[in-house]
Amino acid sequence: QRESPWQHTSNRSDTASGTGSGPEAVIVPVLFGLIFVLGVVGNSLVMVVIGKVRYGGGSGVRRSVSPTNIFILNLSVADLSFLLFCVPFHATIYSLPEWVFGGFLCRFGHYFSTVSMLVSIFTLVAMSVDRYIAVVLSGRSPCARSRRSALAGVSVIWTLSLVCSVPVAQHQVLTNHPSAPNSTFCWEKWSGASKQAFKVAILLTGYLLPLLLISCCYTRVSSVTSCASQPSSSRDLQITMQTVLLLVSAFTLCWMPHHIIAMWVEFGTFPLTDASFAFRIISHCLSYSHSCVNPILYAFLSENFRQACRQVFTRRLLYPPPPNSKVMCFRMENISSTHSTTNTGRIRIST
Repeated sequence: QRESPWQHTSNRSDTASGTGSGPEAVIVPVLFGLIFVLGVVGNSLVMVVIGKVRYGGGSGVRRSVSPTNIFILNLSVADLSFLLFCVPFHATIYSLPEWVFGGFLCRFGHYFSTVSMLVSIFTLVAMSVDRYIAVVLSGRSPCARSRRSALAGVSVIWTLSLVCSVPVAQHQVLTNHPSAPNSTFCWEKWSGASKQAFKVAILLTGYLLPLLLISCCYTRVSSVTSCASQPSSSRDLQITMQTVLLLVSAFTLCWMPHHIIAMWVEFGTFPLTDASFAFRIISHCLSYSHSCVNPILYAFLSENFRQACRQVFTRRLLYPPPPNSKVMCFRMENISSTHSTTNTGRIRIST
């Protein structure tokens, strides 16, 4: 889970007592605020753009959303939910002397942050398997890559994530720290073999094994793509692969310090120094930043996404079409370009 940086560093009196005397009392809440704003705006924008694809680019005609876009939407929903329900509360651990939001939010905040992490990596796995089916098993692609299959996959992803994260909620409690007996903290009260087993299970199922599966899928897809007979199809497929691989890379880098610290604490002797405390803060901020990085990658990598954003804001907000405007048609690809899925929408523009 995304833990507070003072957990397992309890002998640091300034941190444990929450006096907010260090620079982190200002820097970290500011970073959290920036992550919150960027994440809420970016993920909301992704949802709006996918909604525009779904309704034919503004014509009001309801259209099917591709499996790829369903998974992208699921990523945005998970990240946006985490930003709204967790970040505002967790940001206060650096500036307030105690946890003031009660036992329910103590449990729910840490529980849902773990859920969000698992949903993200499981969705990235689903996107990789979707690419594998589309390219390597193209003969079965129309049946396996249906909208119904994608929605079923999303349901399985959320069910597994919600169930696997239950131990986090069970062991997150409000407690008084010995170094600050008058202050209440949201603390993980759990030790022994069961805790170690859970941490290892989360590392395997929520990080290492998914990354191994993703690597296998894309190694196979890459080999097939290099032998593609049509250069245009190969180019579009490579763009899609690059986008998803960068999403996976972002997840890997953002969560690696967190898992390193978790294993270090459970199976080693984590040093209680200023450097280790700074490392924990960095890992904390990196794990939170993952909730806003995906829309930024879409904006930089996908011309279709940028085009849809211009349509949503420029034409709709700044230049709304008159009632008697003509209707023009053009091809509008999904956020993630593929060789097999292209949506055609009617966009109303003024002439």
